[in-house]
Amino acid sequence: MDNDINEIVQGNGIETWQEVTLVYNAAMRQVQTKIEILNEEFQHIHQYNPIEHIKCRMKTPESIVKKLKRHGLDSTIENMVNNVNDIAGVRIICSFSSDIYRIADMIEHQQDIKILTVKDYITFPKASGYKSYHMIVTVPVYLSDRVVDTKVEIQIRTVAMDFWASLEHKIHYKFEGDAPQHIKDELVECAHLVSDLDEKMLSLNDEIIKLSSIVGSPDLNI
Repeated sequence: MDNDINEIVQGNGIETWQEVTLVYNAAMRQVQTKIEILNEEFQHIHQYNPIEHIKCRMKTPESIVKKLKRHGLDSTIENMVNNVNDIAGVRIICSFSSDIYRIADMIEHQQDIKILTVKDYITFPKASGYKSYHMIVTVPVYLSDRVVDTKVEIQIRTVAMDFWASLEHKIHYKFEGDAPQHIKDELVECAHLVSDLDEKMLSLNDEIIKLSSIVGSPDLNI
């Protein structure tokens, strides 16, 4: 594994690797800032924050190498940039399932964000029960001598979905993708419970908002 990482770093020069890291970090921070501004604007207009919190992460060299090898690709900078779409990732955690599409719509209307692909695992969950809304976007990163359109993966999910996905991720790596069937079955059952919880919480929130409009008390708004 270490040799493969060295191949990435040294094959095109350490400065090239440092530049790639710089660009993806910049793209990730740029998307994060945009999301934070949109959330603040939404609060200003609607007195409501659709976003609970935002998580950012850069994929490790080890993970990049593994992904390239799974697809039968050599560990080169070119393959990494062209074929790995989630080197930089931004995860948006919201309170209610209705917020997911609201946030996605706000992102799509950003003029300097280009949407490459969308995978709606909310409407069409994975067989495992996984739910999330995925977007691969590009944002322009302005360097001193050029502009680099850089890919960022955006995931949008509720707090409950994120809790479930975190557990599934741990189990996947614990058993290297081959968990016992009874654990897989229980995870699917938990995914149904999470979905039911999200629906009930959304319904409860909608009722509270309706009551607050009747009573006229802003303190009832969530």
